[in-house]
Amino acid sequence: MKPRGRFAPSPTGPLHAGSLVAALASWLDARARGGVWLVRIEDVDTPRCVPGADGFILQQLAACGLTPDEPVSWQSQRGHRYQAALERLLSTGSAYPCACSRSDIEAALAAAGRPRERHQAAVYPGTCRPGLQGRQARAWRLRLPDAATVHWLDARLGPQQQDVAADVGDFVLRRADGLWAYQLAVVVDDAEQGISHVVRGADLADNTPRQILLQRALDLPPVGYHHVPLVLGPNGEKLSKQNGAAALDLSDPLAALQSAASVLGLPPAGGGVAEALALWTRAWQAAWCAAT
Repeated sequence: MKPRGRFAPSPTGPLHAGSLVAALASWLDARARGGVWLVRIEDVDTPRCVPGADGFILQQLAACGLTPDEPVSWQSQRGHRYQAALERLLSTGSAYPCACSRSDIEAALAAAGRPRERHQAAVYPGTCRPGLQGRQARAWRLRLPDAATVHWLDARLGPQQQDVAADVGDFVLRRADGLWAYQLAVVVDDAEQGISHVVRGADLADNTPRQILLQRALDLPPVGYHHVPLVLGPNGEKLSKQNGAAALDLSDPLAALQSAASVLGLPPAGGGVAEALALWTRAWQAAWCAAT
């Protein structure tokens, strides 16, 4: 079977310089491996989605010569698949309902002498693991296995590990507002689309151990990971839609691609977009495909 990669933007606004880096890297990786490249619109977080952003993103990709090999998919159309996965996890005892609000979790951590540090996500203390004790379910969580330290090899970052129990705790699969959590949706979609290589921004590296645990719990095949460098804003933080990153200026698509390629350590390219993409595909193959 051919290698399969994907680019999975959230339609919360147009692509910016940072998202083009991830799109280009995933496209190059698929092309360098002689594989298939897909685009998946990750729109499960519907309150954050901007009407029409998905279509505009696809136009931006096409202007850069990055066109998917199969029809685009939308997560918002796949809720039944996520429900089936959750039911499977519940049937094996790998998931459970949770009645805790954020304030409940904060209070439990404070009572245990483990208050959340500023800017740090709260580690779920397992309050509802034994049962709801008469309370009503708000969300559903993955029950972590006893051995929750995950080791994996990232193509660029090298050997990685995380103790998910200590750093995250049992994490949410379906939210209190009824929306599907990113972790469950992406794992189910990657498996059903046959994704073999996930190439994405380094800010998503810490999601990897949770996704690996979900793959194992659902008996899904593992995938390879490659987390590419981020584009940083003037304040040193990741460039993102949330901090006001400007939409890509595609009046000159080649210039936008050249900028993205430089972040990936690829050489300058002359000619047109097609010639540049061909050059960078060969460079990517030489740099990343031999050992992975």
